[in-house]
Amino acid sequence: MNTTVKKIFCFLYFALFLATTSYAQISIGTPNLGFSQICTDATYNATKPFTVSFSFSPVSGLNSSNQFIVELSDASGNFTTPTTLVSSNQGAITTSPATLNFSVPTTMAGEQYKIRIRSTSPAATSTNSVSFSAYYQIQNSPFSINNFVPTATYCPGGNYVLKIDNPGTGTNDSPLKYPALTYKWFKEPSLTPIATTSSLTVNQAGTYYVETNYGSCTSNSYSNRVSVSEASGQSASITSSLGNPFCSNGNATTLTTQTGNSYKWYKNNVLISGANSNTYTTNEEGLYSVNVDFGSCISTATINLQKVKFTSSLNISETYTLSEGETKNVITTTDAVNPSYRWYLDDVAITGATAASLNINQMGNYKVIITQNSGCISYNEMLFTINSFIDSNAVTIPNLISPNSDGINDTWVIPQEYTSGTNTEIIMMNSSGELVFKTDNYLNNWPESILNFKNINPVYYYIIRTKDGKVKKGSITVVK
Repeated sequence: MNTTVKKIFCFLYFALFLATTSYAQISIGTPNLGFSQICTDATYNATKPFTVSFSFSPVSGLNSSNQFIVELSDASGNFTTPTTLVSSNQGAITTSPATLNFSVPTTMAGEQYKIRIRSTSPAATSTNSVSFSAYYQIQNSPFSINNFVPTATYCPGGNYVLKIDNPGTGTNDSPLKYPALTYKWFKEPSLTPIATTSSLTVNQAGTYYVETNYGSCTSNSYSNRVSVSEASGQSASITSSLGNPFCSNGNATTLTTQTGNSYKWYKNNVLISGANSNTYTTNEEGLYSVNVDFGSCISTATINLQKVKFTSSLNISETYTLSEGETKNVITTTDAVNPSYRWYLDDVAITGATAASLNINQMGNYKVIITQNSGCISYNEMLFTINSFIDSNAVTIPNLISPNSDGINDTWVIPQEYTSGTNTEIIMMNSSGELVFKTDNYLNNWPESILNFKNINPVYYYIIRTKDGKVKKGSITVVK
């Protein structure tokens, strides 16, 4: 074979190879969907539950490196930026028809999705599948609105705002945690949505609820029902969860009023800071009130909250004065069940004082706490004050003199226990604090001379200090 023939042979072989390579093609049929719509959540989607089948020909047209790829359109059915759902392994599919399983993206939400099949070697693309709805239900459990309160009220001419709770009440998962979600509000019995936002302003009586918007899919993502009514006059009221009077036993009671737009709670007519919901929890007695804003009017409710009590009393007045040498037996009387007692003097527990009575011979501020230890555990506290004895023979120290030489109150005459021979110190000062008289041998003779009056009816101050350290203080007005 000469050189020219060899060249012609090589050229024809190369051309035949190119022609064979260039014209190796396959045709992929329209995908057959194994579903009519996709409604899925995290649990179901994890199993790759969705299937698509397709045919292609000729089988001999596939290269060993070929992959089949399932592509998803956007929610409008466009493949401008398709999403890959699944890819077969290279050379794994060699027979027709074929089936592939896949999961879907967590962002799917729409009514016009489509699927197509694409091969890599040789490159080919099927026609688009029929359109279908698809929603990934990122939240698929019941949730609460209106704090699970089943009723709400608005004033005539006003409105009431229903809101999805965030966070959810109790164990409910609030859909507001997922910003991409939208909603469908309904007023029974209509099945036509009236709003798509996370809240609804209501000015018509009726029963309302909301569902997460998963299009034509059904789901478990729906709220409780709330019955909204128009108020007539004063509609607010307050109830106590433990009743009134209530037995706390260490627990608080919850005060609840009707649901409105805003709230202001008061205790004994004083605004309670931070109390701005339709409930308020307390373990204290008092006069509680709440102002409920229903929209165009405000309604006020009041409750005089009391604890369950037992009765108790003492055989002594709130203030008692002991006579000299007296011991007072203070006795309690109570209808408490299985009572116990604790006595205090000046807020310090008295050692061993746990009986129903107490012998007292000391002045001070006393209290006894009686605890009912059966049934409703509660306590009463009673206070009383013991004053020291008064000497009935004591002479009053005068606080007024009139040194005008008429023989009546010309000098300051004090009891003999403070005068000459008792070693009692007498100090007298004027209103400026200046010392004007001092002696430890007082003769009931002050003033000894005519006083120089700088003011009308001047006031002087005395200190009487006995030899055993007892002190009396007071004032004297000098009348000219």
